[in-house]
Order: sequence, then structure tokens, then C-alpha cells
Amino acid sequence: MEGGAQCLANSARLTSVIFLERAARVYGDKVSIVYGEVSFSWRKTLERCLKVASALVQMGISRGDTVS
Repeated sequence: MEGGAQCLANSARLTSVIFLERAARVYGDKVSIVYGEVSFSWRKTLERCLKVASALVQMGISRGDTVS
């Protein structure tokens, strides 16, 4: 990283799950998605993503599988 020392705050791995968990914690009820007349908060977005992930696992889908 240019211009500063590397530390946990600027070098921690950011996965999509970690991003969603943090956004839900920090921004909770603020709008994350707007689709026409429908909108979701960051908290609801995390909840929905975890439900989809859980459903995929229950169907036997795992890392490396192709889903279309």
C-alpha cells in the first residue's frame, strides 16, 4: 500500500459477506437497494442474502458448483 503503513484496518480481507455484515451493522435501516417501487434496507439485504445462501446449501450446492 502506497503512502502508509499496512495494518489490520487497511489490509483486512473484504469478502462480500463481511461487507454485507458490516453494512447491516453500520447502516442498518438505510436503503441499500431500490428496484422500482420496492426498496430494502442493508439489514434486510443481509437477511435475504443469507436465506438464499442457506437454501443453496440445503439443495446440496457448494463452493465451485455452477448455478444458472
